[in-house]
Amino acid sequence: HVQLVESGGGSVRAGGSLKLSCIASGISGIESTKCMAWFRQAAGKEREGITVIYHNGARYTFAGSVKGRFAISQDVAANTVYLQMNRLQPEDTAMYFCAAGLLGRSRCTDTPEDYDYWGQGTQVTVS
Repeated sequence: HVQLVESGGGSVRAGGSLKLSCIASGISGIESTKCMAWFRQAAGKEREGITVIYHNGARYTFAGSVKGRFAISQDVAANTVYLQMNRLQPEDTAMYFCAAGLLGRSRCTDTPEDYDYWGQGTQVTVS
């Protein structure tokens, strides 16, 4: 069982930066996962996959709107995944969630159903 706790959200002016953190706890933490991903959900919209990082460090960005601005990284020893967000825009306003796909998953895409555990989310507001 894996528990995920996000932090680092807040309010920021357009053009600013934030760094989100997601700490995984439970059986072996990140080492029990195939991949970790960040999603976001704006009010009235569906949950959107942003980016994913695999346990071996490979990473992929799903959302074209964040390419070149957002970057996912991980510290396996600290069981933590990060999302560095630069040049934030009002359209980035959303609740941001991290998600974990366990070992045994065949894939980790931008589909929420590919993930087994979710954090409670952290709000990012850009004005």
